[in-house]
Amino acid sequence: MSAELRRMLQVDEAAKVAGVSVSTLNKLRLTGGGPMFAKIGKRVVYDPSDLGMWLDSRKRSSTSDAGRAA
Repeated sequence: MSAELRRMLQVDEAAKVAGVSVSTLNKLRLTGGGPMFAKIGKRVVYDPSDLGMWLDSRKRSSTSDAGRAA
């Protein structure tokens, strides 16, 4: 981590960045397959770089491309 702490995204912010609903992120935390997250007390936050890596892992070239993701 850099000397300056990076800004973590709240669930609603992460959902907007990812283009999914808050409900979808909540479900993915329970079932797996979603972006890495951190719990700080009761708060759930997302590192923008983890969110970006998760989005990158979902890129496909066609609808028949299963890719690496589950």
